[in-house]
Amino acid sequence: MMVGVIPEAVAVDSGDQVVWFSNAGNLKIEFDAQRSPFASNVFQAPPGVRLSSGAARPGVKPGSYRYRLSLNDVVVTNGEVLIRAK
Repeated sequence: MMVGVIPEAVAVDSGDQVVWFSNAGNLKIEFDAQRSPFASNVFQAPPGVRLSSGAARPGVKPGSYRYRLSLNDVVVTNGEVLIRAK
């Protein structure tokens, strides 16, 4: 089994959303509670379900936002969302 985030970093505009997907297990994405660019800092989905972040919160500053990715409650890798300046 191969586990990872492809791509490891994704750049989006403030109105875009990020989508994660796993068919290998329960997926959990966790941003720092004080630095999440989205409405929530934790996103979860069962296997085979697309997990969407929703658009970035209004007023989020452009920059790098790192997150942990867990599969079946085990942290397996880290990723990064880059919010571009308008």
